[in-house]
Amino acid sequence: MNKTLLAALALSSTLSATAFAATDNYTIDPQHTFPSFELSHLGFSTQRGRFDHSAGKIALDPAGKSGSISVIIDAASIDTGLPDLEKHLRSDDFFDVAKYPTITFVSNKLKFADDKLAGADGEFTLHGVTRPVSLKLDHFACGPHPMTKKMRCGANATTTIKRSEFGMAKYVPLVGDDVRIAIQVEADRD
Repeated sequence: MNKTLLAALALSSTLSATAFAATDNYTIDPQHTFPSFELSHLGFSTQRGRFDHSAGKIALDPAGKSGSISVIIDAASIDTGLPDLEKHLRSDDFFDVAKYPTITFVSNKLKFADDKLAGADGEFTLHGVTRPVSLKLDHFACGPHPMTKKMRCGANATTTIKRSEFGMAKYVPLVGDDVRIAIQVEADRD
């Protein structure tokens, strides 16, 4: 994991712990958290990929219907199963990972349905551009991990963005502008 990712995670951990001392704080499990994406390729197929390295913190207060989320993705960890495509996606035609090594989502506006987390409004930063994004959760569950016995929460979050709005317009409209993002996440209580 690069130094920028680690520094951003340390800062978000400090902010989350300070702002939500009365909440339950969780650390994202990088072995069970994989942000992924899909978009149209020339109208012939839907191409998919994921990022293999992510980190973050979550603070939850279901009773107060509040909390925060901070997810940091290592842009260079893009994985499509095709090394040549990954090299092109890391270039300045797309993610430009040398200049923009991380992708982030930060939220202090969580949405609850009863006591269950249902979504989050936050700021998504990609390719050096920050824009508001709303995540929807189609699954959220917490409970003791069967092996470690630590409290763990998991969720499936989705959203759709237009990559051109983040300065990534190469080959639009041939390669789709609409990008569906899905984040499967698991996190252990600190």
